[in-house]
This record gives sequence, C-alpha cells and structure tokens, in this order.
Amino acid sequence: MFDSLEDLSTKLAATGYFIDPVMTKVVFLAAKLQKPLILEGPAGSGKTQLAVSVAQAAETHIERLQCYEGITDKQAIGEFDQGLQRLYMEFSKEQGLDWHEITRTLKGRDFFRPGPLMRAFESERPCVLLIDELDKVSEAVEAMLLEPLSANQISTGELGTTTARSIPFVVITSNEERRLGDPIRRRSLYIRVEHPTPQREAEIIASRTPGATSAFHREIAGIALSFRNYSLEKPPSVSEMIDVANALQLLGTDHVTPELRDVLLPFLAKTEKDRRHLLLREGFNSLLADGAKYARNMELTAGEQT
Repeated sequence: MFDSLEDLSTKLAATGYFIDPVMTKVVFLAAKLQKPLILEGPAGSGKTQLAVSVAQAAETHIERLQCYEGITDKQAIGEFDQGLQRLYMEFSKEQGLDWHEITRTLKGRDFFRPGPLMRAFESERPCVLLIDELDKVSEAVEAMLLEPLSANQISTGELGTTTARSIPFVVITSNEERRLGDPIRRRSLYIRVEHPTPQREAEIIASRTPGATSAFHREIAGIALSFRNYSLEKPPSVSEMIDVANALQLLGTDHVTPELRDVLLPFLAKTEKDRRHLLLREGFNSLLADGAKYARNMELTAGEQT
C-alpha cells in the first residue's frame, strides 16, 4: 500500500491526520507484514479516523464492519438473497428445468449477497477493512474472525472456502467495553490510542481551519483538554472539537466567550447530565479559563522550541 515509511507519513499528513512517528512506524509495519492492527482506547480519540485516513492515503476504498450486540456471521460475511432465490425457482418451474440443477444453482454466488468481510476479500486490489468497536460483540463472533484474519480465507457451509484475492489492511477498534480475547490479540499488532496532546490537536484543528490564527487553534485545543479533564459523561472527541472550530469560523469569531455557551452546548454536551453541568455559569467560565491557561502553556512551549 505504501512504498516507504516516508511515503506513508507524507500521505497521512495530507489527509489531515497527524500521529506520532512511532505510531506511524507501527502502521507501516502492519501494512507491510499484513498484520491486523488493534486500536484500543477511549471513544472519540481518533481510532476510526485512522482507518479512514489510511484508506485515503492509499487511494483505496474502505469496507466497514460496524459491530453491535446481536450481530451474526450473516451481517459480517453475507447471506443468500431469499427473495431472488424464490423468483428463480418460479422461473425454473415454468421452464421445466431439472431440480438438481435448480438446487445447485440456488447455492451459487449469483444469489449470495456479500457482507463487508467477503467484499474486502474479493476486492481486486487491497482495501482497508475496518472492524469497528469489536468489543461490542460476543466472544463467539470474535472467534468467527480468527480464520479470515489468520488464514486470509472465509469458510461457509454453502460456499465452501473462499480465499482472499487481495489481503486487506485490517483495523480493529475497541472502546474497551469488554476485553478482547487473547487469540485475536496474538494475531494482531496493538496500539493504545489516547486523545491527542494539545499540541497535536492544535495541528489537527489547523489542518481543518487553515484560515484561522495559531492562537485560535491553540485556544480550541486548550478548551478540548479542559473539557476532557472535567467530569463529563461524554468528553468531546477530536471531530467534535473540529466542529466547534468550524462553527466559530461560520459565526465570524476567533475567540470563545461565555456568551457563546448556549450556542456551543449542542457541540459540547451530548447528555442531559453534561448539559446541566455546563449550564452552571461558573462551571463553563472555569473551563474556558482552564482552556486559556493550557493555550498559554502551548504558546510558551512553542516559543521555547523556536
């Protein structure tokens, strides 16, 4: 997917996704060694976006298996289209086709609707396979993934064994709702993903709001840190802070003031408990004050480095 480490680093930066050099090396090695990559950490820390950015950097598409409680192998691998099968049976009866031929054809690929796993394995060129929030599914579903991830093949009772035409770059994310099993960990490279440092987040915000000042980027990154240090049920993610920055630009302001509290609540408070906390004027003001302090620290650090 990438010719060199420098190639990956340059192309990832071009997508607006910034990660530290060590993490870039691990992503590069995972791609070269064709190993799945487990990204584990808090929600909103940029795990899913890494998979999206790798796909953009490699100029390929992404197949996404969104995990949820109750998902089965049919949603992951695929299933036969029963409606199309019934239509074919009716047509075959009218044409007087042989029954054995009918049943054999019904179990063919023409009637099978592939899920994201099968689509990724049947892709002509390597894509990115995102298995998102694997911690939400049962251990049985997780075990079903072991064959595709280790042997690069999928076995089903009806279709037999399907060998991958191309080996996808696999990204597995987990918000740690439950511990992923050891078998899938052994087959993968593991990265712990936390929210970015304020300096890194300022860089990310700058890439999405290039027309704003450096002071503005530091202010938003500082506010992000202050909110994440607060006792919120749902701390703001990187993408939500980018939304805040874009919203402020649309409002024609480059500074967050207490008067903007009610306008920013839909961006920053995603539960009723958090909304009530932020409606306390002193609470919101203190968060802005903490954010300004963090922004000043970033400015001082940047000045020392230059």
